[in-house]
Amino acid sequence: MRILCVVPARGGSKGVRRKNLRDVAGKPLLVWTVEQALAARPAMDVVVSTDDAEIADVARAAGALVPFLRPAELARDETPTEPVVRHAIAAAREADAAPDAVVLLQATSPVRHQGTLSRALAQFSASGVDSLVGVVPQAPFIWTDGAEPSAAYDVTARPRRQDLTPEALRYRETGSLYVTRPWVYDELDNRIGGRVGLFVMDELEGIDVDTELDLDVADATLRRLLAAPSSTGTPA
Repeated sequence: MRILCVVPARGGSKGVRRKNLRDVAGKPLLVWTVEQALAARPAMDVVVSTDDAEIADVARAAGALVPFLRPAELARDETPTEPVVRHAIAAAREADAAPDAVVLLQATSPVRHQGTLSRALAQFSASGVDSLVGVVPQAPFIWTDGAEPSAAYDVTARPRRQDLTPEALRYRETGSLYVTRPWVYDELDNRIGGRVGLFVMDELEGIDVDTELDLDVADATLRRLLAAPSSTGTPA
């Protein structure tokens, strides 16, 4: 199975300026995801899609492929991710490297444990789903506001956290990773479609960098994992 891994990393950023190049635990933010992707098994064609020459240089130095610079119309603030991935799929097909599966990794989610990506690829292959969505578990104490607020749990029989079963949990989409069959992008213009599976990740892997505070949290988390005797925060 040929796997295309797309890591979007445009130069513009509203929340944190040039965040893909910001230092996080000793490396540019982007490099964490590139190294994790390159370490995954089976091996993937790891492509960084960027409109920025400096980001392209950093990506290549880390070992990623940068076969094109993303056109300006796909690098606006309001540009969705799906057209960016479809552009990368089209480029792969033109290069006679048509993928059987497409992995989307967000560079803004730099915390992934050793083996996480390999485990996701194995689950995707074994399950036969059309799209696999990275999620983290959370307690069901969630409310929907409105004229009559409603809870995602039975308020008359509130469970203790330690008694929660997997069935009682809710799962939050991390944005960190997706594995998708190309036809889903071709026909639905979506990273999620067809038969969907959930890939459960550790709570730490749900960190998403969108603010300066998020950067500090990611930096502290990765430094702590790297300092652990048997670190799980470095690439597998």
